[in-house]
Amino acid sequence: MSDITTSRRAHTAATDTVMTHRMIMFVIFGLMAGMFLSALDQTVVGTSIRTIGDDLQGLSLQAWVTTAYLIVSTISTPIYGKLSDIFGRRPLFLIAILIFIIGSVLASFSTSMVELAAFRAIQGLGAGGLMSMPLAIMGDILAPRERAKYQGYFLAVFGISSVIGPLVGGLFAGANEILFITGWRWVFLINVPIGIVALAIVWRFLHIPKQPRHSVRIDWWGATTVIVALVPLLLVAEQGREWGWGSPIALACYVVGALGILAFVIAETKMKDDALIPLKLFRSPTFSMATVIGVLVGFGMFGAMLTLPLYLQLVLGSTPTQSGFEMLPMILGLMIASIASGQIIARTGRYRMFPILGTALMSLGFFLLTFLKYDSPYWHVAIAMLVIGLGLGQLMQTLTIASQNSVGVRDMGVATSGSTFFRQIGGTLGTAVLLSLLFTLMPSNIIGSFGDRATLTDALDAAFDPATASAPANEKIMSSIYTPIVTQTTDAVTQQVQQGVQQATQAATQAVAQQVAAGQIPAAAQAQATQAAVAQAISAATVQIQQQVPVARIGSDGSVSLDFSDAADRTAFVDNVATTLTDQFTSGDQDTSIGGSTLDDTSFLVGADARLTKPFLVGFNSSATSVYWVAMGVVLLAFVLSLFFRTPPLRAKSALQEAADERRGKEDEEKRAAEAATHTGALLTP
Repeated sequence: MSDITTSRRAHTAATDTVMTHRMIMFVIFGLMAGMFLSALDQTVVGTSIRTIGDDLQGLSLQAWVTTAYLIVSTISTPIYGKLSDIFGRRPLFLIAILIFIIGSVLASFSTSMVELAAFRAIQGLGAGGLMSMPLAIMGDILAPRERAKYQGYFLAVFGISSVIGPLVGGLFAGANEILFITGWRWVFLINVPIGIVALAIVWRFLHIPKQPRHSVRIDWWGATTVIVALVPLLLVAEQGREWGWGSPIALACYVVGALGILAFVIAETKMKDDALIPLKLFRSPTFSMATVIGVLVGFGMFGAMLTLPLYLQLVLGSTPTQSGFEMLPMILGLMIASIASGQIIARTGRYRMFPILGTALMSLGFFLLTFLKYDSPYWHVAIAMLVIGLGLGQLMQTLTIASQNSVGVRDMGVATSGSTFFRQIGGTLGTAVLLSLLFTLMPSNIIGSFGDRATLTDALDAAFDPATASAPANEKIMSSIYTPIVTQTTDAVTQQVQQGVQQATQAATQAVAQQVAAGQIPAAAQAQATQAAVAQAISAATVQIQQQVPVARIGSDGSVSLDFSDAADRTAFVDNVATTLTDQFTSGDQDTSIGGSTLDDTSFLVGADARLTKPFLVGFNSSATSVYWVAMGVVLLAFVLSLFFRTPPLRAKSALQEAADERRGKEDEEKRAAEAATHTGALLTP
């Protein structure tokens, strides 16, 4: 018995060794390599999406590209967590990096936004592991209170990628070609060398003690039903504005999604501890509340944050590179709040106040964004982003630590991935719903902005000015928005003037004919008299018409044209037609080309006359502020729930240490039992 115990102790010695600081640093080095790949990709794509959308003629399909990535990464996150609990963190992390590289290569060959969405989904399959595995590994090797000491390393990676990302994304998006390849395609190709380096680093340095396997049952039913539940609901969230929220296909999605959720709950109940997301986790009020708050924060954060780069580029006129750097106040706030809250948690072990302060600051930041105007200065946006960042920094690590602190070592992977999963659920829904809301409101808000008399007058004055309308920089915006308005207006006015001239000439002709009939004019002189009368009528009509339509020009033969070259005449004309057009835009009767197809390519705004772009910018701003109101409402709900968030003290040992202590305890019990049996046997020996 003693030999068996000694052998068992020797077998577990390697796994029971407490990791030194040097070993932990090597592991963190590997984790940072993978996280850098994911963080850089999100930053680069975020600042380049407008250029990509314009080139592929589908900016309004941006939500598909983002949602496809988030759907797959969200669904794969808990699968990675469960599989890593069974087979180990390292192989799953390596697989995630490899899949991400393959998806990046495919995305670089996209020829449409639909293809790009499909290939981004493959990237998302890898990103699910890149986002969840590092957090689970940190939960394994570090005690909850100690994680804050190492948080700075990950923040450094996030900060560096946030600084480099906009520069790289702007460089690629702004270049026509790099090595004979369209510039924006390098947004995805750049992941290949970085991914290979990350793969090598993780392979070399990421080694953590292995844990014994408790089960090899994989919850395939759970994985299947979660797909059935999420995909139709997310599809209707994205396509609802086109299908109709009450259309048959939308109703079918609601039903399938609801049945999928029910099936998922049943499957997880049957699988018990082997479930993809064990339902026993929700018995912990801490895990349950952290999950709900994470969903709400993810909804507001992911959905509304995607509109900020668009706002900076469309409304403030920033380039992709500039918009990336202009997002730095949020990153700065996030880093400051994360480091400060991490140090406080490490020293005190208390963290209840951070979800409360974090959601309050996020709500305040979104509230500030609701006051944005199309001509608001950048510092207004910067302050709001800083406040939002200060809020996020207190929430990101706190909610994850709270979830990990509520479970044991066996469930560390599923708890971490579950927390990330539900936060991603909120983010995916937020992205689909809020971007759909944004692009649903934009056409009507842009048309509504023409209902403002001053805005419409300035825009029309520029659109009718031949010099402005023919300028190369205004060619796209004229053909996209203003040419239909100008053509419709000039045709109507020209027709009206022609009718006036025709009435005058007909009256003159009839008057001469009557004079001929009365014998006042000889019949032989009728043609000459008619010609003179018509000329006189045209001259008189010209004076009268030009008083009403200053830009009208009438030839001696009665032909009508409109001349907008004179600024005074053009201004008077615009004042006359503005009233009618304002009423038409306000009532929605004006027929314009503004719609989803117009929003697919917003490059017409670049360099265009400010008077022409103002209605579009005002409309986009109105739509964006509506999104911020919704995001603020969701985060305010999270704030209310955080007031009831119970937070037990953080454990002082890591999951690996707790598992090692538990095994040592069992071995000590076996040793004492063996010694007792040996002692008892000795007493019974004759």
